[in-house]
Amino acid sequence: MILVTGATGFVGAELVKQLAGQNLAVRCTKRASSVIPSSLAPYAHLIEWVEADITDLTAMEISLEGVTQVYHCAAWVSFREADKQQMIYTNVTGTANLVNICMETGARVVHVSSIAAIGQAKDDELITEKHFIEETPTENGYAISKLESEMEVWRGIAEGLDAVIVNPSIIIGASAGADGSGQIFDKVRQGLKFYTSGSCGLVDVADVTKCMIALMNSDITAERFIINAENWPYKDLLNYIAAQFGTPSPKTEAKPWMLSLAWRGAALISSITGKAPALDKIAAQSASVVQNYDNSKIRKAIGIEFKPIKETINEIVAAFKSDAMLSK
Repeated sequence: MILVTGATGFVGAELVKQLAGQNLAVRCTKRASSVIPSSLAPYAHLIEWVEADITDLTAMEISLEGVTQVYHCAAWVSFREADKQQMIYTNVTGTANLVNICMETGARVVHVSSIAAIGQAKDDELITEKHFIEETPTENGYAISKLESEMEVWRGIAEGLDAVIVNPSIIIGASAGADGSGQIFDKVRQGLKFYTSGSCGLVDVADVTKCMIALMNSDITAERFIINAENWPYKDLLNYIAAQFGTPSPKTEAKPWMLSLAWRGAALISSITGKAPALDKIAAQSASVVQNYDNSKIRKAIGIEFKPIKETINEIVAAFKSDAMLSK
């Protein structure tokens, strides 16, 4: 039996779709409040849904009965300071629970970490799996949660756990809608005026899950892999998205000092309205950082050829346009 945690999320739902598309039975965990994506409706006969919070050890033990393969996608993602401590507790405790149970049962694990748990390279060097964070990013709760969760998996590996870790870059895909990475597209569609000097790694959600399945079915263990298709300067990315929408390209570079003022203003507005800030400190700081990732390890390991990012961008833009037409 295969178990997927976080199966209603962006990555989890795509993973379940691919597994069920291979006619494989899948057990999926979800929270009571989670909504099952409509994309999984055609595979309902192959999917067993169980309600289980990853921090609930007993519920996870029941969910893992008879399971031999575990894809751990569940994680709380937030950059709000108010969520920081609870998010760290949830992600780290949930991963520790899963690791401990799988060590007892012998189940094999593919753990979804993040490039947030990868360190920085020197100037003009690509970031690889060998780069580790040298100092704990105390202000970035999400990075802490992913780093410490990954450390739980490494602890398990040291104690005999059969596991592989994947560290995806920014995951994009039409199924994200206007949430998560989809916010970038939504802002450009509405007429974003500023760009930044940094760069980022991008990868299609379907490629992330293809890598996860290939790694699960390999004999590779005790390794981590950066999952990244292409590196894009933010200016080029925003310009290309704007061109596909037919909206004006951002013309003004947002300097670090401007971003510093912007996130402080957003934080003030957030404190008054109670809503999530339009720009948080972490995003503002990283927007001017050049972050380019090396994908040679995963390509060599499983022979994947990544989908061109322009194709994925075009699909996302088409989905936004279709939604806009349907809403009229």
